[in-house]
Amino acid sequence: MNFFWIWNASRIKRYSVIVLAALFTAGILYVERTQIPVFSTGEKPVAIYKVETEDKDIALTFNISWGEERALPILDTLKENNVSNATFFISAAWAERHPEVVERILEDGHEIGSHGFRHDHYTKWEDENIKKDILTAHEIIKKVSDTAPQFLRPPNGNFDNRVLTIADKLNYDVVHWSVDSNDWVNPGVDQIVENVVGNAAPGDIVLMHASDSAKQTAEALPQIIEHLEKGGFTFVSISELMTGAESSAQEVN
Repeated sequence: MNFFWIWNASRIKRYSVIVLAALFTAGILYVERTQIPVFSTGEKPVAIYKVETEDKDIALTFNISWGEERALPILDTLKENNVSNATFFISAAWAERHPEVVERILEDGHEIGSHGFRHDHYTKWEDENIKKDILTAHEIIKKVSDTAPQFLRPPNGNFDNRVLTIADKLNYDVVHWSVDSNDWVNPGVDQIVENVVGNAAPGDIVLMHASDSAKQTAEALPQIIEHLEKGGFTFVSISELMTGAESSAQEVN
């Protein structure tokens, strides 16, 4: 059996952050339609997917790559439930078509990260094409939102050490997740709630979607928020989650 080390993903110049490794079943995390192991060796950059903290902080994150029907109801639901610091990873191609939704995300107090430009697997591309996509997305998102994103969630959550290295050189931290709602397969509201609430722990990053494929997310959100708040959790953005975390590493087999 192979052994990998998961280390601090953030650059020291930006954050004092720690990446706490979680033990994945068979060492593999299911990523939308793709399976990918999250790992790094030595001092190489890694993906942030969970932060070690004594506080019961948790980050709700939403991927958006297409559609115009689901994002606003999700934003409405977050606002109605007084959650104003989720993190939205937006596709630049989508942002170009929906600048008014991007504006609403920011007006509501949420954070924006990059979800790339072309929604395709970076691991299949040459280095220069990966770099070009990240930079193209950066400029578009910056133009649309007047905000320079610093977090990247690669399309389909698909990455390897090459992608991590390229992103790091472009001053991006790659953000993965430790709790997957699986909302994009529309398994039912109760199941989405259970997928999140039943697996939530301090420092977790929760993956959800605001693309049109996620038809049940807005309905599941109020229950998720209620259950987590009753459990003593506080909702924070990725930036807030990372600030002040302590350093550690854990071997994963």
